[in-house]
Amino acid sequence: MAEQFDVVVIGAGPGGYIAAIRAAQLGFRTACVDDWTMADGKPAPGGTCTNVGCIPSKALLQSSEHFEHAGHAFAEHGIDVKGLAIDVTRMLARKDKVVRQNNDGILYLFKKNKVAFHSGTGSFAGGAPGAWQIMVEGSGAASLVAKHVIVATGSKPRALPGAPFDNKLVLDNDGALAIPEVPRKLGVIGAGVVGLEMGSVWRRLGAEVAILEALPVFLSAADEQVAKEAWKLFAKQGLAIELGIKITKVVAAKDIAVEYDDVQGKKRSARFDKLIVSIGRLPHTSGLGADVVGLELDERGFVAVDGDCKTNLDGVWAIGDVVRGPMLAHKAEEEGVAVAERIAGQHGHVDFNTVPWVIYTSPEIAWVGQTEQQLKAAGAAYRAGMFPFSANGRARALGDTRGFVKFLADAETDRILGLHAIGPMVSELVSEGVVAMEFGAASEDIARICHAHPSLSEAVKEAALAVDKRTLNL
Repeated sequence: MAEQFDVVVIGAGPGGYIAAIRAAQLGFRTACVDDWTMADGKPAPGGTCTNVGCIPSKALLQSSEHFEHAGHAFAEHGIDVKGLAIDVTRMLARKDKVVRQNNDGILYLFKKNKVAFHSGTGSFAGGAPGAWQIMVEGSGAASLVAKHVIVATGSKPRALPGAPFDNKLVLDNDGALAIPEVPRKLGVIGAGVVGLEMGSVWRRLGAEVAILEALPVFLSAADEQVAKEAWKLFAKQGLAIELGIKITKVVAAKDIAVEYDDVQGKKRSARFDKLIVSIGRLPHTSGLGADVVGLELDERGFVAVDGDCKTNLDGVWAIGDVVRGPMLAHKAEEEGVAVAERIAGQHGHVDFNTVPWVIYTSPEIAWVGQTEQQLKAAGAAYRAGMFPFSANGRARALGDTRGFVKFLADAETDRILGLHAIGPMVSELVSEGVVAMEFGAASEDIARICHAHPSLSEAVKEAALAVDKRTLNL
């Protein structure tokens, strides 16, 4: 007999599990279905982010940064390290432990909030508004009926034509996180977030890394000034990045042979021990049963939704990577909360204009709002203020003075239009810009707020002061 629920969420990634928890908090009888499992067959909720994305990549980034600091930065602090070596097996084991802790944490939260969790693949089996039928196939096999269904099935990596993933030589994000030993030569196709972060991990550990990018502009989504600074710093670190290339052939044998045309159209070739392909992601809707109930997909395969994440079916919603908008875990979370609250008759809120972006390289890159090139293209009148970490006392004490913080503000009203930063821990600093923009703050508001000394956040205050050309420490 089918189990009856108010809300069934298909997918337990950042958007799905958060949506399920919020729905349960609001008093709905809620179930969540997810088919991700660990090697031992145990459930592994958390989606791509927890299992093969955000969480494990940050674990490896941290491990590799410790290794690089020990080899190159500790001496300046009077710390001598002899016999430095990297044990990749132990490093990967730590990464797996961090992932498992997050998996278990989500399962605990489901139990705490009385969310019924089903381990398996969920799909539409029929039904009608108010009584959608969901079949679960797997260890948690079940038949569910729900008044509301939230589709949160996420995305999957896009493969390079002619070079399918085998995760031995041609790697997706999962394979990039599980390379058993440091490759001598590592190729990366795509200079986006995944390419830069994974390239950074293995470069720090000793690999010779070459990144090939099809676009002619580096980090085109970021502010141009930030992108130029990042390019300079990454080149200094030894990340070889080539822009404007076109892959013509990939042959996987004992190693990987890549043939491509460079930006001038000249034929080039390279050989790598491993090749990471990070050229974007595709919405994951296969096996969902969209055709069974007539769930509308757009021309790119995303679930079609309106501004409130409603689909064409009454009572069916979709969030996260499987719908329009940036493929970011925190965007999915916000949509999950908003949808649960809309089901409850509340006014869920998601503002795409204040969704922060972060690249966890070293230095980190983060931004929110419009870039300077976007404002110029729109003909908007604005003022800019910038402050370098080289003039920040805490950054000097840390031994990392790379980069800067930059504010963009409306020339007439002074309302903050964007915050862009590259430097130490800017993933944490960008939230100040997010909060300020959500509350419609002016750069003067930030400039007038007392910031702790010494702290990296003082660079944010000084950048706000710089909008009015009155920095105090430069």
